[in-house]
Amino acid sequence: MKFTAKQISEILQGEIVGNPLEEVHKLSKIEEGEKGALTFLSNPKYEPFLYSTNASVVIVNKSFSSEKDISATLIKVNDSYEAFSKLLEFYNQAKSNKTGIEQPSFISESATIGKDVYLGAFSYLGNNVSIGNNVKIYPNVYIGDNVVIQDGSCIYAGAKIYADSIIGKNCFIHSGAIIGCDGFGFAPSENGVYNKIPQTGNVILGDNVDVGSGTTIDRATLGSTIIKKGVKLDNQIQIAHNVEIGENTVIAAQSGIAGSSKIGKNCLIGGQVGIVGHLKIGDNVRIQAQSGIGRNLNDNEIVQGSPALPYSDYNKSYVHFKNLPKLVDKINALEKILNAQK
Repeated sequence: MKFTAKQISEILQGEIVGNPLEEVHKLSKIEEGEKGALTFLSNPKYEPFLYSTNASVVIVNKSFSSEKDISATLIKVNDSYEAFSKLLEFYNQAKSNKTGIEQPSFISESATIGKDVYLGAFSYLGNNVSIGNNVKIYPNVYIGDNVVIQDGSCIYAGAKIYADSIIGKNCFIHSGAIIGCDGFGFAPSENGVYNKIPQTGNVILGDNVDVGSGTTIDRATLGSTIIKKGVKLDNQIQIAHNVEIGENTVIAAQSGIAGSSKIGKNCLIGGQVGIVGHLKIGDNVRIQAQSGIGRNLNDNEIVQGSPALPYSDYNKSYVHFKNLPKLVDKINALEKILNAQK
């Protein structure tokens, strides 16, 4: 797929400096630019690469002024980083603009499918499944009975969506993710045997939710596990039964949230964070990586450590943590002096 500098400038409403007919067919970093590549410059420290890159077209800020001759065609825009991101989205949509139903695949007679849907080979759609318009379902995807997937969502290869789950509009569920599996619910009997508690609820994803590869979201015991609109989940995250995550919260890889905890909106949670069950985490909370959360957190708290402390307290304490060996040596030396004086 080829584009000219003129076509790109029209998409970005930019100004061309150079050859408007220069063609590109791939994207690259500015330091790795080759003939036929499109790249961008936003960070000033990468400016030296602009004079040596072999890329055919470079997107720059309107404020940019060259110090030397540049072989590439430039497209000047208000914000080069934002413009390049817009092109990445455009390119990704064009690349994945598949439609049609591949064979072999299984579609229940009671399933309903909207317009311009892509269904990859070896996919399974169960009874009463409802698929909206412009949905992309890649090969080897399992979609259980009564699942609803709304317009514009994309389910990548190998993902599994269990029965009764509801997926909002423009969601992205990546390979290996499992939505709606049983929650970890077992009750011990008198003889020490653990009996499974039936998990009869479902999972609800709001609009514009991203679920990373290998992430699992358990169905509720009763009611729903709810991931609200705009939430972004990284790879390999565990969300337990009856958890609720507020709008636009972002969680990094390998974090785990135990059952029935409620997380507010606009939170940032680092990688490998563990949150115990039945807690309430407020809005705009920041949890640093590898923290262990065993208490409720109020709005706007910033915490770190295990058990987690307020961020500033943790940093102050860390100064003493790393000096503990020296302090122990001093105490031992003082004990020897005191013992010698006895």
